[in-house]
Amino acid sequence: MKIKTFTSSLLLFATLLVSCNTSKTENVQNTNTNQLLHVQTGQQPQDSLLYESETLTIRQISEHVYEHTSYLSTEDFGNVPCNGMIVFNGTDAIVFDTPADATSSEELLKKLDEMGLRTKAVVATHFHADCIAGLNQFHAQNIPSYANTRTIVKLDELNSETMPQNGFDNDLELELGSQKVYAKYFGEGHTKDNIVGYFPAEKVLFGGCLIKEMDAGKGNLEDANTDAWSATVSKIKRKYPDIQLVVPGHGATGGPELLDYTIALFE
Repeated sequence: MKIKTFTSSLLLFATLLVSCNTSKTENVQNTNTNQLLHVQTGQQPQDSLLYESETLTIRQISEHVYEHTSYLSTEDFGNVPCNGMIVFNGTDAIVFDTPADATSSEELLKKLDEMGLRTKAVVATHFHADCIAGLNQFHAQNIPSYANTRTIVKLDELNSETMPQNGFDNDLELELGSQKVYAKYFGEGHTKDNIVGYFPAEKVLFGGCLIKEMDAGKGNLEDANTDAWSATVSKIKRKYPDIQLVVPGHGATGGPELLDYTIALFE
């Protein structure tokens, strides 16, 4: 009886020892993998969900970059998740595209304030509602808005009640502490006025609706120039050859393969 008890205890101890060592080995391997990814890209390796409600999610995708996702109700495509980008440095932040409606825009601004971030500017990447629907909520908090002049002209033609305050022709440079954030017009695609945002410090591109997620269809082509789309995205690849992360207007964030996929989709 004593021998059986001793043997059982020994087996139990050995099992626990192996389990602990396996767990420690897995943790070390995960830590090393994360450290290697951070060294190679300069970015946070994890995709961290920071906030989630029925109308809005905020996810950290890089050390100084968040992705915000809200939902646009449409007749043709149903309830569509819409992405935007937030770049922050210290306590200052710049937002690319408002959430898809006034309520979720107010929610985003409130959440950023609770996180200790002061929104310095919002940039709309084209004239559709999933980019500009919450501009008035930003303006109500004295946050300046920017858009391509083509976007402002288009909204004026549509007699829009939502209008960006500041226009630029092809290039916009905004300071964010010691860092810079860029918006640039490369040509027509999803719309005639679509622009992209770029944060070179961490090589993150906000492609907006100009860039498709992997395996996506062509989507809404009502205002598109499908003949120019591939050439426009090819210009982005040439301008920013070191891109690490790409945030599309809808769907999952990825890497430069999203540019290649979009180019192929419209060739």
